[in-house]
Amino acid sequence: MGFKKIFIVILAIVVARTVAFGQSKAGINGAAFLNVGVGARSVGMGSAVTTNGGEVEQMFWNPAGIALKDQKLQAAFSYNNWLAGIKQNVGSVSYKLQDVGTIGAGVILFGVSDIPATRDPFTDPNTSTTYDYMDMAVQISFARYVTDKLSLGFTAKYIREKIDDLTATAFGFDVGSLYDIGVMGWKVGARLSNIGSDLKYYNYSSPIPITFSMGTSIYPLSTESQQWKVSADVVKQQDYIPYYNVGTEYTVEDMLTLRAGYKLNYSEVTDAGRATRNPIQTSIEGWSVGGGVHTTVSDYDVRIDYAYTDMQLVKDVHRFSIRFGWK
Repeated sequence: MGFKKIFIVILAIVVARTVAFGQSKAGINGAAFLNVGVGARSVGMGSAVTTNGGEVEQMFWNPAGIALKDQKLQAAFSYNNWLAGIKQNVGSVSYKLQDVGTIGAGVILFGVSDIPATRDPFTDPNTSTTYDYMDMAVQISFARYVTDKLSLGFTAKYIREKIDDLTATAFGFDVGSLYDIGVMGWKVGARLSNIGSDLKYYNYSSPIPITFSMGTSIYPLSTESQQWKVSADVVKQQDYIPYYNVGTEYTVEDMLTLRAGYKLNYSEVTDAGRATRNPIQTSIEGWSVGGGVHTTVSDYDVRIDYAYTDMQLVKDVHRFSIRFGWK
């Protein structure tokens, strides 16, 4: 099958799944940790990153973006101090196979240990007084430039949720595309994530959170010493209303970068309520800001990034990332 036919198949899947979203209901998804943003640079730009390219961490967003041109290898690690003591640790690596494409592998660990348990010691005196909660996603990605301006990507993933002694697993995949229009760094892209099987506890099944996004980005300013990027995404999750990510970053001398972003129609949104309760707020995440430093020595490239996210009612969130590249 040629690449044009592959692209048509991907587009057909996107359209079919997008139509299906209109039939979904709020609160039906499992594996919610897959919706937590990965990478300080991405989150610092308000998660408006569908069109980011040449980055290994794009395997957790738009897999078409991992395709490498000027480097042979990238590796990245990200740490996120999430809510209620939950930690998110993410590792990823990608390698450019000459004339074939870029292959990548990544893992997300998301959870907390030693949660106090309310148990009856007389029923089972050997049962621990604490328990652990741990989510995990292991994935393999592949991306290729099918033309000088168009890249396509694919990710296959294994998902596991473990709460105490209960475990549920699922399989999923993502598809994505990224196109460089060629004017002022203008790019457009799309991705469809988490198409796959359900997570099942006992006799209850929950689908993984299917997400579709389209995005665009442009550089209003791009010189040897300064770059200013503006990006925007529209996102539709299966169990949530559509929302819009907007972000920007400003870079000086390819060394110091400042970022900011916001999710429109996302923060302070309430659901429709029920007969037994009033509407409740469905998101507490607000705006994000961040920055990073970048240096290149010989054939080696290092980027360190930080992002801060304002969270209403609870403790704010801090993310740190480091990425290495080799030419």
